[in-house]
Amino acid sequence: METQQDVTIRRKLVNVYTPPAQPGFLGPDHTARAVIHKSFAESDPFILLMDDVLDKKGGEPVGGPHPHAGFETVTLILEGELGDSDHRMKAGDFQMMTAGSGIVHTETIDRKTRMRLLQLWLNLPKKDRWTMPRVQDLTVETVPRVSETGLEIRLYSGSLAGITSPVQNHVPVIIADIQLQPGVSTTQQLPASFNTFLYVVGGSVEIGEEGKLLKENQVGWLDKFPGDALSDLELTAGETGGRVILYAGQPQHDPIVSYGPFIGDTESDIKGLYQAFRQGKMEHVSVLPENQKFRY
Repeated sequence: METQQDVTIRRKLVNVYTPPAQPGFLGPDHTARAVIHKSFAESDPFILLMDDVLDKKGGEPVGGPHPHAGFETVTLILEGELGDSDHRMKAGDFQMMTAGSGIVHTETIDRKTRMRLLQLWLNLPKKDRWTMPRVQDLTVETVPRVSETGLEIRLYSGSLAGITSPVQNHVPVIIADIQLQPGVSTTQQLPASFNTFLYVVGGSVEIGEEGKLLKENQVGWLDKFPGDALSDLELTAGETGGRVILYAGQPQHDPIVSYGPFIGDTESDIKGLYQAFRQGKMEHVSVLPENQKFRY
């Protein structure tokens, strides 16, 4: 007699779309794709994800200092460099900045450059909303990875493919860069209850038993299931290969209020954060004490 444990849960695509490239806030050289189109109740714990491409042709500075609070920013550099001589991120580098009670950081680009980055806003559990800020950096040289014939997995957060990232999580979340040569397949296990989406940044990938095709610049959300079971995610690269960024996170089921650079539980939280920022009560990330900075 077949038991529940004998039944393999195979994840499949249930929602596919192509976020349009739109003008970004850094001027005419900036295009941005809003990767997450769902309401937060559906995408929890993921608030938003932007795919930013900057092809800067002049030397005038763009960007600057700005605050965040109540969530985490999660940045993956796909191409080029971001930052200055004190802290520069390059292609393949990853940063998780826990804004928590409030932090100011600076993203200024003052030279000709081309870069592409993915920046995620990740919700904090309600109990950790105002936690102490911290910054965690994981470089491309030290990121845990699995390399097999035709397959490379770089694991930035969580556990996957028998390896575990050193990045500390308030919300259980798996973030991985999966690169497959043409026709290569892989099956990976994920918690069945995690909200999961795939974003194809190169080539194409077929998903699940149905082999539904996900093309470059397309987003695909998977179905999910209650309980603590694991599930299988089957991927097969298309004829030119495929590169997909996997995001899978445990929903927290806490409503949020989002306004500008801040996330809170109530509107009064947002007002208090703006007041704290105006009064200079949020420190710059550069002056965080060493025990709140982690470089792996």
